[in-house]
Amino acid sequence: MNCELLYILGPCAAESREQVLETARELAAISCQPSEVSSQHSVPFIFRAGAWKPRTSPRTFQGIGEEALTWLAEAKMLYGMDVATEVATPEHVRKAIAAGMDYLWIGARTSANPMAVENLTPALSSREGGKIKGILIKNPVNEDAKLWIGNIERLEKTGIPVMAVHRGCGHQPCWRMAHQVRLARPDIPMLLDPSHMSGDAAKVPELMQMIPQLGLDGAMVEVHCHPAEALSDAKQQITPEELADLTQPHPGRVLRPSTGRSIEQSSSPLKGGSHGIELNWLRAEIDELDDKLWDTIAARMDVSRRIGEWKKANGVAPLQPERYEMIRERLKNLTPTLSSGEGELRTEFKLALWELIHEESLRQQS
Repeated sequence: MNCELLYILGPCAAESREQVLETARELAAISCQPSEVSSQHSVPFIFRAGAWKPRTSPRTFQGIGEEALTWLAEAKMLYGMDVATEVATPEHVRKAIAAGMDYLWIGARTSANPMAVENLTPALSSREGGKIKGILIKNPVNEDAKLWIGNIERLEKTGIPVMAVHRGCGHQPCWRMAHQVRLARPDIPMLLDPSHMSGDAAKVPELMQMIPQLGLDGAMVEVHCHPAEALSDAKQQITPEELADLTQPHPGRVLRPSTGRSIEQSSSPLKGGSHGIELNWLRAEIDELDDKLWDTIAARMDVSRRIGEWKKANGVAPLQPERYEMIRERLKNLTPTLSSGEGELRTEFKLALWELIHEESLRQQS
């Protein structure tokens, strides 16, 4: 079992030779060579940057393309670190392999299309594909654990070691999806992507704390030498200096460039796992559901306030007894079944909760 964390660090996109080399140089400066520290107290990292950027809008930065691979190769040569880039087509795979990339990752948009993932496998399975040390597959943009697992299985057919990267969906954690994948495939290393999960650099430190709590195997973090000047994802990228504090949870633990490291099995068993890891996963799920619940209630109160404005403008009283009774009856007949199939919500609970919500709605309308 592999007992050390792995970090994949670097800018969202390779924007220029200077930007790539400066970021790599700064990351190298806060790390140390394996000979300088025992591996027991070091955290290996792989340098990453996107050459091609599958973007929602064609009017946004799409990446430099093949030329950017030469900058990554130069960083590899200068600073002795493995390098990784994103691929979305067989042509990307072939060009990345030819340029000497050590790792490839498949982004969330490509991961949402099983045929697109399947189309990558011939190039990965080729003789040249054997030079790749590992493939990272992000979860799909839509919350779909089965599709994510299916993509892992598709990539495993290439014979190249596979890692999962959990980046959430729409800047939401989607812990339930990741939990399902972790339970189904505890043998596959899973890294956290706090940059895409939050979309906010200020939230990256808090999310990084989930790595030990959930027994994850490391993180994929967007790190830019000058985040404010980034051509893509500027708001979610952190500086190498900020990164240094996040990757040293224990005294003496430091970053070190990863070279020649093979992907091993995940180090964190879940079922009956130590240190309450399974309980932490369940609590992460329930915390996210609670956050969504409060967001939904807040959105409801916004609508209540607008209803109140309409009532005032049209001389209608805030409380409408007929509608009030209609909603109560509807709640009595509403029977949301628990997904476990083992019971339903009590009518008394539904009515009590509704009364509290209704009371606050009237206050918002007044």
